[in-house]
Amino acid sequence: MKVICIVKVVKLEAVLRALSGFPVEAVTTEEVRGYGRQKGHLELYQGTEYTVTFLPKARVEFHAPPDTAEEAAAAAVEAARTGRIGDGKVFLLDEVPAP
Repeated sequence: MKVICIVKVVKLEAVLRALSGFPVEAVTTEEVRGYGRQKGHLELYQGTEYTVTFLPKARVEFHAPPDTAEEAAAAAVEAARTGRIGDGKVFLLDEVPAP
């Protein structure tokens, strides 16, 4: 099963540590930008206010056996949780066999 986690950049290491106890394979991380319900925020730069729409996030993608994928995803959610808006999303995808 393929699992994709979009988390705050500061929580990336915590998520990777949480996954170390599971039989996950092919872990890939990358820096991405996006927004959810928070819709960005206002910044002040040299006295001028501007809206930052896309916020920095980290994307963690890995494969896990179907019997442990939900547990691994739950561990990633717990590790990424700050209790504030913008903590991220986790997607579990069934793998479709190649034709």
